[in-house]
Amino acid sequence: MRRPAPTGGPAATSHAGGAGSRPAPAPPLSRRLVVTFAVTCGLAVANVYNAQPLLPEIATTFDLSEATVGAVVTVTQVGYGLGLFLLVPLGDLLNRRRLVVVAQVLTVVALVTAATAPSAAVLLPALAAVGLLAVVTQVLVAYAASLAEPDRRGSVVGTVTSGVVIGILLGRVSAGLLGEAAGWRSVYLTSAALTAVVTVVLASTMPRRDEHTTALTYPQLLGSLLKMYRTNQVLRVRGVLALLTFAVFNVLWSCLALPLSASPRSLPPGAVGLFGLAGAAGAVAARRAGRLADQGRGQATTGTWLALMAACWLPIRLTTSSSTVLAVAGLVTGLLLLDLSVQAVHVTSQSLIYATDPDARSRLAGAYMIFYSVGSAFGSITSTVAYVWAGWPAVCVLGGSVSCLALIVWLTTLPAVRSRLPQHGGSSPGPGPRVAGRSR
Repeated sequence: MRRPAPTGGPAATSHAGGAGSRPAPAPPLSRRLVVTFAVTCGLAVANVYNAQPLLPEIATTFDLSEATVGAVVTVTQVGYGLGLFLLVPLGDLLNRRRLVVVAQVLTVVALVTAATAPSAAVLLPALAAVGLLAVVTQVLVAYAASLAEPDRRGSVVGTVTSGVVIGILLGRVSAGLLGEAAGWRSVYLTSAALTAVVTVVLASTMPRRDEHTTALTYPQLLGSLLKMYRTNQVLRVRGVLALLTFAVFNVLWSCLALPLSASPRSLPPGAVGLFGLAGAAGAVAARRAGRLADQGRGQATTGTWLALMAACWLPIRLTTSSSTVLAVAGLVTGLLLLDLSVQAVHVTSQSLIYATDPDARSRLAGAYMIFYSVGSAFGSITSTVAYVWAGWPAVCVLGGSVSCLALIVWLTTLPAVRSRLPQHGGSSPGPGPRVAGRSR
């Protein structure tokens, strides 16, 4: 595959792995393309979360205990983490249209394998592959950020990420309802069919002209990604916040089906999945947080979102209350606050990080989302362990403690991160001439 020839000199090896001379401006980002990206991202990320309301049924099919069925979620998250490191950086090196389409086709294969798995030994690797390939979401988010005008970047990222939120939301709900009606295998077969359809649409919508932002080889590309952790403090701090917030997110969702499906609630998968509707506020928060980042208020408002995340565990604790009304009201309220705060922090972090180096947005996306994946896997593992050990109260204590830790991290790093952000908010120049004074 053709790549721009290195220009040599320091410009070719900038602090983040470097680009040569900046390529010609990319095609403008149309609303249709933004919507296509959002839909594709939503479907891809739904594949990562489909198993959550299906855990009791999967455990029954393969005779897995409550303590081990959490591995179904964990292996998907581990696969996602590997994809973030190995696949997402390729967005700075290869033709992104081709990269995305190939990943989507392989996703269809992995989903069909999961749907027809005769044993857990086949199911788990298939779901790991689903997680590995679901990182196409981050390739598309970084691509959208590159195509967007500087003063719209946060808003565009928020819109595409709102597709991710809706995908998680609809994934939980539809997986629960479909799993109850036709079994958990039907969920993965349906997802495979939808992924095939959206791949055809995406292939005809993405720009065929796709300039690369680096002339590095693949090993050099991975090396530059590792270098970012040492040189980019904004990435480090916002990455730690991502680790903690998504750990909290998965502490709740990885084992929520267990107390709800147990006596005295005994809810079926469809009813468990419907609780995902409470996360609709997350889509609203994603777009609003992007606009605030465009206005230069992202770093300051992060504290508000994190405080809400810590507060949500008080009503969530009521989930196992003897009063059904109190339990449902508490859980719905807590889910609203949790999804709103997690998605707002996530979009804000992406907008701020992408502003630090326009030439390396795919690598920045991968480097940042590795924190997300580690946090998600940590939350999944510790959640089921806490539940088996001491029930729902222990899960709530775990979630609340990690939430408070995230708030402390934000507060103690606030001055250092603020001093390293570009002027006028989280946006930075996209394709075209650099703006003097951009922070490094």
